[in-house]
Amino acid sequence: MNGGNVPQLSASLYAGDLSLEVTEPMLLKIFGAYGPISSIRVCRDAVTRRSLGYAYINFHNMADAERALDTLNYSPILGKPCRIMWKHRDPSLRRSGTNNVFIKNLDKSIDNRQLHDTFSAFGNIVSCKVCAAA
Repeated sequence: MNGGNVPQLSASLYAGDLSLEVTEPMLLKIFGAYGPISSIRVCRDAVTRRSLGYAYINFHNMADAERALDTLNYSPILGKPCRIMWKHRDPSLRRSGTNNVFIKNLDKSIDNRQLHDTFSAFGNIVSCKVCAAA
């Protein structure tokens, strides 16, 4: 199952909603179970060096990256469910808002995985996130 059936040119994944305590060695241990990794980078603030809560994981081959995405998406890392998707190199695709769907008045019990599983019956989902009101 290609997490969104997005044609890929690289075996690079984005992992978001990470605990700020997640490190590269932790991610290597988790994602490395699915195949050889060429690099992992937890993105950090340029000044404080604190984690920004997301990372990029680069596999040597597509099959391993796809297996990791299919298996680990919405799995907890340090107790926090992470969102995993293919890395999109073109920032205009991420920011365009095209094909975004917003759903209001969800029951408080609905989490990211339940939302994804419910709507995946209607098509491929690249990413799915429940936003809680502050």
